Amino acid sequence: MSHAEGKMRLLVTGGAGFIGSNLAELALRRGHEVTVIDDLSTGFRENLQDLQVTLHEASILDNDALDAVVSGQDSIVHLGAIGSVPKSIADPMATHEANAAGTLRVLEAARRAGVDHAIVASSSSVYGRNPALPKSEREWVRAMSPYAVSKLATEQYALSYQESYGMKTLAFRFFNVYGPKQAAGHAYAAVIPVFMDALIHGRPLPVNGDGNQSRDFTFVGTVCNVLLRAAEERSTAVEPVNLAFGTNTTLLELISSIEEVSGAEAVVHHRDPRAGDVRHSQADNASLMELFPGLEAVPLMDGLRQTYEWFKETQR
Repeated sequence: MSHAEGKMRLLVTGGAGFIGSNLAELALRRGHEVTVIDDLSTGFRENLQDLQVTLHEASILDNDALDAVVSGQDSIVHLGAIGSVPKSIADPMATHEANAAGTLRVLEAARRAGVDHAIVASSSSVYGRNPALPKSEREWVRAMSPYAVSKLATEQYALSYQESYGMKTLAFRFFNVYGPKQAAGHAYAAVIPVFMDALIHGRPLPVNGDGNQSRDFTFVGTVCNVLLRAAEERSTAVEPVNLAFGTNTTLLELISSIEEVSGAEAVVHHRDPRAGDVRHSQADNASLMELFPGLEAVPLMDGLRQTYEWFKETQR
């Protein structure tokens, strides 16, 4: 049965985080009921203010808390994770517990409650050492960080639950998602918020390495649109699915685009390359387009403009 027309009960793990809170907002706008479980270790209560969600402040490693929130849901979008390569290198055990064991706990809670649809977030970092461009889901993977290993575990657990228990699951590989509500002020922040924050406050933009490394940047609005559509349509796939649009932007190109949307001139400060970082990342998105025909992505300049406006309003 499709929930595309009717109202759906949606559980978002990590729903106070950057992607999760944007997804919650979109789901509410479409008339769905949203429950969030988040221990607020990297998410923020403010991300959910003014949103009519039911927030459970708890860890996905707490089985009792999971059972309480999973029961009665139509679909689960599992975003709760420690989402950082450097953090995983500093503390691999914590990343394994949250990401690999955490995913397994969410899937087990779903199985106990008879919830048969779950979408999980994997990452382009699983491709690691594979130099192929663009990267197709059938390409070999070679993780370069404990984070990437934990995301491989995330997607493979979800796929194994289709085979073993008949659960409808879908594992998306995210590629460099950016947009409003993405935090800048911490050591492990993603590159776009770091650049925008630095530019707004008149600081040099820190670039790891030469700046010619490239990424397939995907606007959070596009990602949330896909996640919600997948939940509404109860989509499932037997292999992981790249959630990106085959763009290829170097960090130096990104900086000139940010200069363009902000009207400010950036000073670039080059630092040493970062351990575990993939040099180039670009998605083959044939599987995504097959699953969701007619899907359109927000172009980079439009996404950067919206993101910059949000930063200007919130980072005073």
